Amino acid sequence: MTSIISYIQKEQKRFILLISIIIVAGIGLVIWSFQQEQRNKNAQSEMFQAVYQFEAGDYDQALQGDGMHAGFLEIIKTYRFTKAANLARFYAGVCYMHQANYEEAIQHLSHFKSKDLLLQARAWSLIGDALVEQKTYPEAIKHYLKAAEYKPNESFSPSYLVKAALAYEALKDYRNALACYQKIVKLYRKSSLYTEANKQINRLEASL
Repeated sequence: MTSIISYIQKEQKRFILLISIIIVAGIGLVIWSFQQEQRNKNAQSEMFQAVYQFEAGDYDQALQGDGMHAGFLEIIKTYRFTKAANLARFYAGVCYMHQANYEEAIQHLSHFKSKDLLLQARAWSLIGDALVEQKTYPEAIKHYLKAAEYKPNESFSPSYLVKAALAYEALKDYRNALACYQKIVKLYRKSSLYTEANKQINRLEASL
């Protein structure tokens, strides 16, 4: 009987300890979430000037800041794990693309993650553009196709398929280039690229 009581008491202590850990972890998560929300608001506020510089075409100041206001790189460093820092990654990648600094562009755009219809696919497409500039066509194609297949839509997917087709042609892989144009014609009949895709199909079929 004594051993049973001892066992029950021991189990009760373990249970209480487990509950305490769960409660502490829950409180910690709530505090962390609140702090992250505040940090994100601060980051968004500080990023305003960098976005202004970006839209004005001053990509260096947008990245580095102007001495009084933070640039995208400082936002990324200071406000890690916030939504604003994630968006700053995208902006930084685009800035580096404009500066023809393709390695840095790829690095920042690769770290950008979003569920947004436009931005995520756009980031992958930009990585593809950077890789094309480096003549790394197979990897560029992977990113273009990834962009085209992400939440497929009439507005953007066809343009990513065209980029993939051009990269295939750079590799003299005309059959896969043809397949990209055929996909546009089959799936995106209302696209502004539909007529051009048909022209390219005729051209490639004549050469195969």
